[in-house]
Amino acid sequence: MRRRQKPPLPKRHGLDPARLRLPEEGSWATIRDHLVERLPRVAPERIDELLAAGGIVDMDGPIAPDAPYAPGGAVWFHRDLPTETEVPFEITVVHRDEDLLVVDKPHFLSTIPRGSHILQTALVRLRRDLDLPDLVPAHRLDRATAGLVLFVITPARRGAYQKLFGERRVRKEYEAIAPYRPELTLPRTINSRIIKERNIIRAFETPGEPNAETHVELLDHRDGLGRYRLRPHTGRTHQLRIHMNGLGIPILGDDFFPELTERPIEDFTRPLQLLAATLEFTDPVTGADRRFDTTRTLQAWTDPAGWAAGPSPEPHRDN
Repeated sequence: MRRRQKPPLPKRHGLDPARLRLPEEGSWATIRDHLVERLPRVAPERIDELLAAGGIVDMDGPIAPDAPYAPGGAVWFHRDLPTETEVPFEITVVHRDEDLLVVDKPHFLSTIPRGSHILQTALVRLRRDLDLPDLVPAHRLDRATAGLVLFVITPARRGAYQKLFGERRVRKEYEAIAPYRPELTLPRTINSRIIKERNIIRAFETPGEPNAETHVELLDHRDGLGRYRLRPHTGRTHQLRIHMNGLGIPILGDDFFPELTERPIEDFTRPLQLLAATLEFTDPVTGADRRFDTTRTLQAWTDPAGWAAGPSPEPHRDN
């Protein structure tokens, strides 16, 4: 396997520089001409600024504004970052050793950079705050979901831990707060076929061979609300939210199901009441049994009035 070329620019804000390969064939006179065509969302004036400042480089250093086109070469640069709204909740470290970092991610914080969420993501915050530039996630949680995320510190161990999740060898438990329906027979296991199509924001169920399985159990109920334990055997997009909605008990704070609701990016009220509560697996490196439990609780259960009223510091369990 060919080793990945090390970028000639250092990370910035915990992010690797963007790499663009220059095609073997092309009629561009200069690298600048190619970048203007290749990056239509970047103003030509901004490309000129980066070139003048030495911000676009190849393996030999900064590229001159009039540098001739180099077929088959590559250039690196740091993309301009979007303006982001700060997510006003902290990440809690649950466990750290030589290879692994397990954290409790708050609601409203994406796991990895995507779209308009770059600096305000768990990965970038942790790389910066803990000085772990090579940190990578072994799996992901939705931005709306709080709870446990496992990251890998040691680059050589990445594949082993990511493979655990890819092969479904991690036992996961979630907690959710949703309406209580006394006529609903629980526990039960739900099987259905869930599809997520590009450019469609919500996944959906469709007839066909099941590819999603969730075990749903009622733990407690009071005042018309239920506290549920969810054990997914598969990891389809929006699986838990779809299956709970299909039972007629949509998770509180769900902006996707049963109805798609627009939420301003700076609105941190009424978070989705879904929590990744437990991760359990046999360590692929040491062979030891591993179990990690969340330190968080769901506010709609511990403080229903506070959850309905607006944002507050996220509650944690006493350990």
